[in-house]
Amino acid sequence: MSSTFTWLDYSERERRKMLDVIHLFDEKGTRDELGIGAVRDSFADLFFPGTTTIQTRAKYFLFIPWIHRDLEKRKIPSNQFAAQARSLEVALIDALAKSDDKEGTIGIDARASLKRLPSNVYWQGMGAWGIRLFPGSQDQYHRSIDAFYQSSTRTLRTDDGDLAEGHAARNWHATIPPAPKDFPKVATFVLNFDEAHYLRERICSRVTHSLLAFLVDRGVMTEPVEYPWEHSQYGDFPHQIKEQLKHARNFSEAIHGASLLYNLMLAEKAENVKWTDEYREELDGWAVRIKDRNTAFISWDRKKFWSIVESSGQQVAYPTKLFINSWLDITLNSVNGDTVTDNEQVRRLIHERERALKTTLARLDNTRALELWTGAAGSTQLNYRWPVTQRIVSDILKGLAKGGADA
Repeated sequence: MSSTFTWLDYSERERRKMLDVIHLFDEKGTRDELGIGAVRDSFADLFFPGTTTIQTRAKYFLFIPWIHRDLEKRKIPSNQFAAQARSLEVALIDALAKSDDKEGTIGIDARASLKRLPSNVYWQGMGAWGIRLFPGSQDQYHRSIDAFYQSSTRTLRTDDGDLAEGHAARNWHATIPPAPKDFPKVATFVLNFDEAHYLRERICSRVTHSLLAFLVDRGVMTEPVEYPWEHSQYGDFPHQIKEQLKHARNFSEAIHGASLLYNLMLAEKAENVKWTDEYREELDGWAVRIKDRNTAFISWDRKKFWSIVESSGQQVAYPTKLFINSWLDITLNSVNGDTVTDNEQVRRLIHERERALKTTLARLDNTRALELWTGAAGSTQLNYRWPVTQRIVSDILKGLAKGGADA
């Protein structure tokens, strides 16, 4: 049975990644137009396991278990469980919308019509951090509840009636801090010390060697920065993490030119002079940045880069590797923006890549598809989920800072 659940959990991870991709179509600057998402996700998973691009605040890692443990305690049957969980999650939206800090409330606009609930957004992350112990998908969990209740009644007990050690069936980690008595009618994103300490313990024990673990364990409150390699404590990061960040930064900065050139080609195809001028200017700026870091790119060990990418378990298709290596080979040997921007070989590489990915829907070939382009498609530089992680880490550090008062 465990192997079945493991397979289901793997399938659920893939399904959730697709849902995240669909969500990103609402964010025009972050789409994976050139098919390099496997590399992006590989680094993001190494640095910030358990996170996704559409998570918002740390306390959802507690809100969801609180809701589901309450339903389990009340022995809500399987045929009612999902509906009642949804009702409580909608009530949570209303409570957070009334709080002093409502930023990051999932579904604050949609409310009861929300299609993707917070529990779905955080399900995989709760498993990665060891908060969720049930090994399967969310739907599988809902359907298993009746069997869970039955198995709980059959567990061995001591003479005092307590569950015997090693025989207590659990879907959730045993030491999750208790929910406030008025939850979910009243809720806040603010973590108290015990809640923040618990999340730090889960992260440090389950994803020990990640940058996320370092930041919640040894991190300090700092001003927000755009990329993780700009963090004020970069010099204190463990050597392995700094090595990974070096490769992640090189890739982020180098491949950004491909995204800008793709959008420039679209602007030219659409005969939009304003956008054409803007993307030419951005490419000029990109070329200057690449030239400024020329030494780092010359010494870049790309064999090591691909080794790190593959170490996370992400499968990068051969055509993707070929495209990335071809782009890097051509562009990193050029320090002249005009040479890259107007190089026919580079433009052909971009055109063929889009055609391979989208076939008849390629914007550079399909007039109707081009008409749907709104001026920016995957033009944002890769940040590896840093904005989301930065907020989650900040929530936890603020809670930990209350240690003296809460104690």
